[in-house]
Amino acid sequence: MGERGLPGLEWPLWRALLVFRITALGYAAVLMVNNFRDYAWPLGGWLIIAVMTVWTVVSSLAYARPERRGWPLLGADLAVAAACLLASRWIVHPAGLGVGAPTLPMAWVAGPVVAWAISGGRRRGAIAAILLSVADVVVRDGFSQATANGPVLMILAGIGVGHIARLAIDAETRLQQAMEVEAATRERERLARGIHDSVLQVLALVQRRGAELGGEAAELGRLAGEQESVLRALVATNTPPVAAADAFVDVRPLLSAYASATVTFAAPATPVRLPSSVAGEVAAAVGAALDNVERHAGADARAWILLEDLDDQVTVSVRDNGGGIPAGRLAEAERDGRLGVAQSIQGRIRDLGGTVSVTSTAGTGTEVELTVPRSKI
Repeated sequence: MGERGLPGLEWPLWRALLVFRITALGYAAVLMVNNFRDYAWPLGGWLIIAVMTVWTVVSSLAYARPERRGWPLLGADLAVAAACLLASRWIVHPAGLGVGAPTLPMAWVAGPVVAWAISGGRRRGAIAAILLSVADVVVRDGFSQATANGPVLMILAGIGVGHIARLAIDAETRLQQAMEVEAATRERERLARGIHDSVLQVLALVQRRGAELGGEAAELGRLAGEQESVLRALVATNTPPVAAADAFVDVRPLLSAYASATVTFAAPATPVRLPSSVAGEVAAAVGAALDNVERHAGADARAWILLEDLDDQVTVSVRDNGGGIPAGRLAEAERDGRLGVAQSIQGRIRDLGGTVSVTSTAGTGTEVELTVPRSKI
């Protein structure tokens, strides 16, 4: 079901299947009326038509409920169609079947093929068609040019309908993502208007008055100016598309959100795509590295983020011009239970199959390099 309980884009396909079943059942009944006198067991033919009618009603009601479109119903649908097809061997004269005479259910047997294709795509539709084609070959005692049309048409129907069903599902997913992005964009714009009318104006006023007053007020004004820059960058950043768990996204917007008056971001001009879960972890590790810069590098320290997209790996470097990390400080912090670098940075990247190198010398700043090999993702 789609947004607000409305039918999804798959729904017309299930409705089409219902129409097909009813039409194919009517055609089989007409053939039965015209040919039953020539059958080896006419009463058996009418019994099969009755079974087909009952199953058409039962399966159509069941397929109307999305939660019932699972393997039990799909398997039963295929089994009933195969049984009705195989029954033709004892009801219709075998000699006629061998030269292409119609079976009892005729096109009605394609119903399960279409159902399997809608529910699972091309592969599932082709499997159902092949299974029913085997039953058709058994009924006709072999495969010949005269009897090939039915199996070939069923396989083509399974592949074709399955392809259309996958396109419908993909289109529905993209439509849902577009609606979510549009809603998020509208909310961002609403918040941006509120922030611009209140918070940003106050921060700009504090920055201006602090510079005028000097002393400690000047420092307060400087901090207010930095936060104003961060907020302006935040509300101006485009919301990245909502992606599926295994979808690839451009990591650049996630990292550019950290840019501010004291943080400079540099990246390639082309998208750097990673799986959405990997991109989120890399961005979180970069955020943790910047937190360390803010806490330990000094109030006047600046930081630079460099994103590089190489053939076999993605590398992000976070460098600052602070006082550096004294020798042994990281190991001491880990022993004391302060796990910012060990867990927030190294742990995240290690779980992605990557590596982290920390280069620092007292008085020369620190560089944290995060490397994620593409072979691991």
